[in-house]
Amino acid sequence: MKNIFYKKGITVLELLIVLAVFSLLAVVVLPQFSKIRERQIASNSLNIVVESLAKSKADTLASVDGYNYGVQFENNRVIIFRGNTYNSQDVNNVIYNIVSPSSITNISLSGGGSALYFNKLSGLPNKSGSVTLTTGSVVKNITINSLGVLSF
Repeated sequence: MKNIFYKKGITVLELLIVLAVFSLLAVVVLPQFSKIRERQIASNSLNIVVESLAKSKADTLASVDGYNYGVQFENNRVIIFRGNTYNSQDVNNVIYNIVSPSSITNISLSGGGSALYFNKLSGLPNKSGSVTLTTGSVVKNITINSLGVLSF
């Protein structure tokens, strides 16, 4: 029986070598793509939290609609709310979902709880503390100090 690959000038050995090289590349390259994707999702989630805090502070200082604004942190989302307390039923809440597999894994605010708001006159937060975002092996920590300055 004739080798069908031989007619085309390709031996079985050459074909096996090409398959081995592609397999090796796949084993080496695919995990790197996974890590790049993980870091990108972590970065996007970090941006959602940071931008929510910045928008809440800016809207408070601008006295949008005469209110001060705050941020409620939850496992898979961040919610901008009006006033001094978070009300999950308020139709004016603005919800930003955190892209899976990212999640907020730790909320550590002075005085406890999972929400903070900004003072209308000074723009200072009523609480300082940190929020931890986790995406697989990537961990991002966002800290808000008593002056409302963010670091991450």
